[in-house]
Amino acid sequence: MQYDITIQTEPAVAADDKRLQSLIASRLEIAPSEINDFRIWRKSVDARGQRIKMNLSVKVVTGDDRKVEALYGIRSFSPLPDDAPSMVIVGAGPAGLFAALKCIEEGIKPILLERGEDVDTRRRDLAMISREGKINPTSNYCYGEGGAGAFSDGKLFTRSKKRGDNSEVLQLLVQFGASEEILIDAHPHIGSDRLPAIIRNIRETIIENGGEVHFRCKAETLILEGGKAIGVRTSDGRDYYGAVMLANGHSAREFIRSLHSQGVKMEAKGIAMGVRLEHPQKLIDQLQYHNKEGRGKYLPAAAYSFVEQSKERGVYSFCMCPGGVIVPAGSGPEELVVNGMSASARAGERSNSGMVVEIRPGDFPEYEHLGELQLLQLQEDLERRFYSASGNSINAPAQRMKDFVTGKKSKDLPRTSYAPGIHSEDFSMLLPSFISSRLKEGFVAFDRKRKGFLTNEAILVGLESRTSSPVRLPRDKETLEHEEISDLYPVGEGAGYAGGIVSAAVDGINAVKAYKAKLSK
Repeated sequence: MQYDITIQTEPAVAADDKRLQSLIASRLEIAPSEINDFRIWRKSVDARGQRIKMNLSVKVVTGDDRKVEALYGIRSFSPLPDDAPSMVIVGAGPAGLFAALKCIEEGIKPILLERGEDVDTRRRDLAMISREGKINPTSNYCYGEGGAGAFSDGKLFTRSKKRGDNSEVLQLLVQFGASEEILIDAHPHIGSDRLPAIIRNIRETIIENGGEVHFRCKAETLILEGGKAIGVRTSDGRDYYGAVMLANGHSAREFIRSLHSQGVKMEAKGIAMGVRLEHPQKLIDQLQYHNKEGRGKYLPAAAYSFVEQSKERGVYSFCMCPGGVIVPAGSGPEELVVNGMSASARAGERSNSGMVVEIRPGDFPEYEHLGELQLLQLQEDLERRFYSASGNSINAPAQRMKDFVTGKKSKDLPRTSYAPGIHSEDFSMLLPSFISSRLKEGFVAFDRKRKGFLTNEAILVGLESRTSSPVRLPRDKETLEHEEISDLYPVGEGAGYAGGIVSAAVDGINAVKAYKAKLSK
């Protein structure tokens, strides 16, 4: 027989198979020896009370059943026929990579165009950014195989279910090398140290089965014919033909401006901007687990999530990285952008999170005349302001958290994980008051929820500006095609339809399904 049961237990019991089997047997009122096999299929930490608990969903088999069924099935990919229709995919981030895999499954030839480098070359270029403070404009934390998420932590949690079931994405990630833990954890995470090998395996599968992957291949304009997208022209003058998927990511400003100049319909979309906030990880463990000793042996590095309203705009934490580091995430010259990442073990001494303020079109009247591109320009201008304040370098402005709230420039700064270095600045002067005043109110409110969170042990590092795309390309809700151009599929974060690895991947998959349905009519 097979049983599905839920158990709440101590972290030490959840980590010990023998003790857990005894607890399961007690719940089922059988002897432990009667259990042939069991498997945890969902796991989460319950830190709401003073005593931390683990919530487990467990599959158990007894009697004639010998093994619990596998958590996922292996998907097979077959070589494409010579006459397969083509889809040109701009961008090899999660939306583009998973769309290309889906194309192979559906008998469509993916032609994947990536302006940056392959994931291994990209890793070396990122190391150079931290060592020398120089950003390669074609290979950085935003551009290159895997997209912005490849080296920005690898968190896989998404609250959005409106685009469909995310289990297909998680199962494919496991098939290509991720731990099965991502199918179990309530907040799954791969880690930036493990993602490159997974991405490489996906690319090899695409190529082995007849798809194309082109690096250092920068899309410049669409090839349009009679209101239909028939291909893409690249910056070196080459043309690639087929239906077109735009999976360009949230930082492809040149390409967005090129599309705008071509008359491709788009609209300004709300964004959020602010800072990276870094605490000692031990302090976050103490606050979240209600224990002065921290997390102990059996609990993961603690995370947090905060959201408040200030003057009719949201103030919230974003992309929280337990045991992680802050990284330089600009994608071009004369801009200073930071982001966060964690390795799979999340074993670092510090945690960091984006702390951002919601910004809507029209919130900065001096930019309204730019129409659809108003918040893109605001992003760009603030990134240049921070770069200039740093002596035209990526040595980032920083300020102690309580000093920021009380309006004092920090006399000294604690150690940081940000490798290019930090220097003291007053964020009330660097950030527009629209952002800084709301951040201050948010920090005070967060401290009311977790007393001790607002502390001068924590520092602000800025600028956190690439939370999402500042534009959206409108599309038909049913066909997922652009509203005005047929065979053009805007997807993922860059098109304004996703907010992370999983939701972007699901969006890319869904667009391929929609194109396949159109071909089948």
